[in-house]
Amino acid sequence: MKVTLGTLKDKGEDLAAFLEPRVGTKPNLSGGEIEIEDDQVKEGVRPRHVKTYIKRFLYMNGVRKNYRVFVAGKELTIQEIELGEKAEEEAEKKQEKKVVEAPAPAQEAKQEPEEAPKEGADEKAKPKKAASKKPRPKKKKAGEED
Repeated sequence: MKVTLGTLKDKGEDLAAFLEPRVGTKPNLSGGEIEIEDDQVKEGVRPRHVKTYIKRFLYMNGVRKNYRVFVAGKELTIQEIELGEKAEEEAEKKQEKKVVEAPAPAQEAKQEPEEAPKEGADEKAKPKKAASKKPRPKKKKAGEED
């Protein structure tokens, strides 16, 4: 089984150490690839499982959103996701809108307590309960009379 690291070469040793207890053998790191000998792998571990382990490793390192893992036979490829310029600009605009919108509700909340408290303000602050319903008369069973 072969794992091509792509732009994740700098974390190759960490990934190999992460995979070792999970696949049952020490992977060989050479250049931008990790090779795992098929005859030494734990019974039942398939390339699909190794893909899941790699995704877990990426998540633990906080880079899961930036990479995809592809499986083709016994070869796995870790590829960096390249966002287009438009997608990056949209992401930045969304973050700016969140920053701008966040202080507005906080300012409104500050204005309410500044008003002079009126008598009975505590009652207004408490949520009102729904009016209780009048009890209905019990239905008479067949054969019963008043």
